[in-house]
Amino acid sequence: DGAFKVATQVRHTAPHECGFSLRVIRRRAWTKKGKRKKVNGQRKRGRVNVMGALRYNDKKRVCFMIKKGNSETFHEKLKKLHEEIRQEWINLGNLPEDFREKGPKIIIILDNASYHKKKDVIEQVEKELPNIRLEFLPAYSPDYNLIELVWHSAKEYIANREFENKEELEKVVNRLLNEGGLIVKWSRKLKNKGNAVNVT
Repeated sequence: DGAFKVATQVRHTAPHECGFSLRVIRRRAWTKKGKRKKVNGQRKRGRVNVMGALRYNDKKRVCFMIKKGNSETFHEKLKKLHEEIRQEWINLGNLPEDFREKGPKIIIILDNASYHKKKDVIEQVEKELPNIRLEFLPAYSPDYNLIELVWHSAKEYIANREFENKEELEKVVNRLLNEGGLIVKWSRKLKNKGNAVNVT
């Protein structure tokens, strides 16, 4: 998948959370005319939670497997994302001590989940991660978050498949999101409550 391409300019990144359930996701499937396709699947409990970030200019993504989405996890993964971008910038030949002043300014575009907006988290980000600025989407506007296409494409890939256990599901999800196994249809439109937004 390659490394982030970081320059000394503003970068827009959209972190977001998503869950993948052990229950079979039923989607459209090909079958002979006049016949119905049967999709087997037991009602299994369990899910794989992912917190991911997508960089808008080159579609580079970083995804973390998490136990639960909350303010502590959000803060922790934001620090990891910040460090990855910082290290990438250093690998381009820049000095570590120059990152704060000369490194990229990272605009993090978020939805309005309550733990994204906790006062103590925002204060910690401002104090510890000065290159990051948090910006929030309008309420009820997931259709404006480009990473939704990543989640949609991943769920489409595993649709109509049954997984034996959580470990098997997590392995497939990780391969799709972090090992280049997922092809995202960036030209498709995101839909939310009847609206369609072309993301290209």
